[in-house]
Amino acid sequence: MNKKSSKATILRILKDTKPIAGWLAVSALISLISVALALATPEILKSLSDRLYAYWDTARTGAKAVFDNAAFRKESVWLAAAYAGSSLASVFEMLIMNNVVSKHFTCAIRIRMSDKVRRLPVRYIDHTPNGEIISHMTDDVSMLGTTVHNFIDTMISGFIKLLGIIVLIFLLNPILAAAVVVFVPLSLFLSAKIAGKSEKYYVEVRKRNGQLYALTEETFTGLDTVKAYNLESRQCERQAELCGQMRDAARKGNFLAAIVQPIVALSNNIAYIAICILGGLFVANNLFGVSVGTIVAFILYARMFAGPLESIAQGFSMLQHTIASAERVYRMLDEEEMTEATEESAPKGEGNVDFENVDFSYDPKQPLIEGLNVHVRAGEKVAIVGPTGGGKTTIVNLLMRFYDVDGGHIYVDGKDVYRMPRAALRSVFSMVLQDTWLFSGTIYDNIAYGRPDATEEEVIEAAKRAHVDRFIRSLPDGYQTVINEETTNISGGQKQLLTIARAYLANRPILILDEATSNVDTRTEILIQRTMDDLMKGRTSFVIAHRLSTIVDADTILVVNHGHIVEQGTHKELLEQNGFYAEIYRSQYELLN
Repeated sequence: MNKKSSKATILRILKDTKPIAGWLAVSALISLISVALALATPEILKSLSDRLYAYWDTARTGAKAVFDNAAFRKESVWLAAAYAGSSLASVFEMLIMNNVVSKHFTCAIRIRMSDKVRRLPVRYIDHTPNGEIISHMTDDVSMLGTTVHNFIDTMISGFIKLLGIIVLIFLLNPILAAAVVVFVPLSLFLSAKIAGKSEKYYVEVRKRNGQLYALTEETFTGLDTVKAYNLESRQCERQAELCGQMRDAARKGNFLAAIVQPIVALSNNIAYIAICILGGLFVANNLFGVSVGTIVAFILYARMFAGPLESIAQGFSMLQHTIASAERVYRMLDEEEMTEATEESAPKGEGNVDFENVDFSYDPKQPLIEGLNVHVRAGEKVAIVGPTGGGKTTIVNLLMRFYDVDGGHIYVDGKDVYRMPRAALRSVFSMVLQDTWLFSGTIYDNIAYGRPDATEEEVIEAAKRAHVDRFIRSLPDGYQTVINEETTNISGGQKQLLTIARAYLANRPILILDEATSNVDTRTEILIQRTMDDLMKGRTSFVIAHRLSTIVDADTILVVNHGHIVEQGTHKELLEQNGFYAEIYRSQYELLN
């Protein structure tokens, strides 16, 4: 990461704080009040110390000493008020920043990222581990929030307090002041350089953290498979490897960052020594008008001096964490979004589908679909068969615009799908996929997901048509049974039946069934197949099938291989051709026997 990139990232963070700029200004003002009161306390203590020393010195010489109790009490009250006011202002500043940053800054960025995910192409989601996206939205955004939260203390309080202390001590005594600040430029320079060296290690930490999230999510999602293959140790080894890499990077970065504070402490300790030696000499020899109170004030200012120096030094270190996190957040926010057209309205809902000279590839170097031409009339049942990787699911992905074609056109009811909003296009499709998806919630809500305005009677009817109503009613809570987060409290076949019921309820003109009956038993499969035949009457249906016995009654069977339709026709016609389809069919028949 170069300096130009880091500067641009910092400016972008500042730009994102504009919505809370007013609150930051209020917090800065309160911080200034706190700093002003804190800077006033050594001056008051100086006066109190000089008053006490003068009384003691006069009494020591034998002269009659008169102590001004009223003035002493008044200054003591001012001192207590200054300390209390400074502490109270700091508390108010902290409360404001906690509330504003959490509610309005980090929350706003997470909302933007969540909205961004909705507008990202499926290609990005397919190629980015879920755990990594979660890491961006949690840890990385939290780091940004922490930096903004500490901005006032580091940049406002720190620098202004530092400047105020320097001005005040020079007004008190330039010679002693020079002893205090002579090491400051060197201290700040070394702090900044060392913190800059740690940046690359913190970038590595954030990268490994994202990979660790992804691995953890992957392990727990597929825990049954991991256990079934006795791969727990391998997953643990991979996790240990990532943790080790993250630990090494963090150790190096933290080591460099940790050097900063000792440098500041050394500078401050040297200043203490200089004040004590020079101050003692000046007071003992009555030089430069230095009094005991002046020495007390200098020691207090020197002690205060360490605070903003360390704050600024830590700010340099934290800045490297922040830049690494911000780069990841903004890289995601800057990802190219799906193009959205508005020229065409939604299809009429008739169900005509046409592919004309469609070309597509996931990798430009490896073409998958070339010159695909398919014409499907409304109400037809179209089966898509072929070997794994031949392009069956890809055809559906293009039809639903999960991916965009590289060339050619796709039309639904005569309208180009690339000239209409995706939501309008997808409003005419229902899908049942081989990989079922249910969310943590009631069975009723999961069925009604595709059509939230459905009545209870319609939901129950959809469940009956999917042959899952009886199973649901056998559960203790019936339709209000809650499916847990991992969906482990129902079987795979039952999950598939629920997704089929969801598609029934949606009742849209075009159906896409991707091996929808693969997770049910033979008897249930026959029942579902009959119900699907009824449901598909008058509707266009695309059925991706591996078991050819389920699509023998299709109006058209498309045999796909290497992205090309190598054969097309009815089951009987394709068998008579004795080609690729017949070969696949016979191989399955032989396996069954």
